[in-house]
Amino acid sequence: MEDLGDNTHMTKQTMRFMSDNTATACPEMLAALAAANHGLEVAYGDDPWTERLDAALGAFFGTPLRAFAVATGTAANALSLATLAPPYGAVFAHHEAHIACDECGAPAFYTGGAQLMLLEGEHAKLTAEALASALESHPVSVHTVQPAAVSVSQASELGAAYRPDELAQLCKVAHAHGLKVHMDGARFANAVTFLECHPGDVTWRAGIDVLSLGATKNGALAAEAVVFFDTSLVRDFELRRKRAGHLLSKSRFVAAQLLAYLENDLWRRNATRANGFARRIGAAAGPRLIAPVEANEVFVQLGIEGKRVLRAAGFEFYDWGAERAGMARLVAAWDQNEAHVEALCAALERLPEH
Repeated sequence: MEDLGDNTHMTKQTMRFMSDNTATACPEMLAALAAANHGLEVAYGDDPWTERLDAALGAFFGTPLRAFAVATGTAANALSLATLAPPYGAVFAHHEAHIACDECGAPAFYTGGAQLMLLEGEHAKLTAEALASALESHPVSVHTVQPAAVSVSQASELGAAYRPDELAQLCKVAHAHGLKVHMDGARFANAVTFLECHPGDVTWRAGIDVLSLGATKNGALAAEAVVFFDTSLVRDFELRRKRAGHLLSKSRFVAAQLLAYLENDLWRRNATRANGFARRIGAAAGPRLIAPVEANEVFVQLGIEGKRVLRAAGFEFYDWGAERAGMARLVAAWDQNEAHVEALCAALERLPEH
């Protein structure tokens, strides 16, 4: 296979497209932290910043709600599911969901043993039909785990965005069977920016009961929120959060970031930039794409040799699946170096067809 060019300046650099977790914290969030870092404030969420979260997120989503600051997405997801599913419960999710593949069994740990029931779906999305079929074929008796919840990822683990009608149909099936619906919104801002819809259209209006709202991947410094649209679940969550060690004594520093994220429209600005870079990379990848580019992730079939050539040129990215499968995930962060994006696009365009 031919080399990708003689741009020695670029090939000597490390050009990182591994994850949006590699990104910096954006200046406005650091400024919000600095602004909150004065004086003695009441601890454990009774400070002015944390107390404003319900109103700020309520305005963002267009409905009354309760919101809680946590430091990690894993805690947000696992504690949400623990609130929805008993130890003998079942949580239905896609087999590629983050809760199934990347959280080291945290949902089972925090629920006390609830079982993940993993389903298929194109581009890592669940469908109402697949859920209905799974529920209809799942016998419910004293001998089985009891269906309790559904969890969806927005955007999905293959970077696809659920449309409002898809979620509404899915939630309708879930609620008809007595199940609550959780959304893993680690890249929620990227999905909403792509869809150009109101945040409420893909959450409470569609039937979502609980949302893990991520900001860390989109410019924050360890700031996530658990958002309850079904506020009857709040008391149980509060106690589980404390018991699990995730009630932050200085939650003002997480809340201050989330407030800046929402009130200064940072969520949209940062997601728009990352999504734009991903679309450019996807266009350059052309027929190598294995999923639509609807957020800030690009999934491509490079082949083993294609991956080797890109890495030799200084590009870092994760294999997707087994190394021998030749697939890769390329992620654009909110603060991605645009010159690196241009270099990656050029490199992809120069790769010979495999």
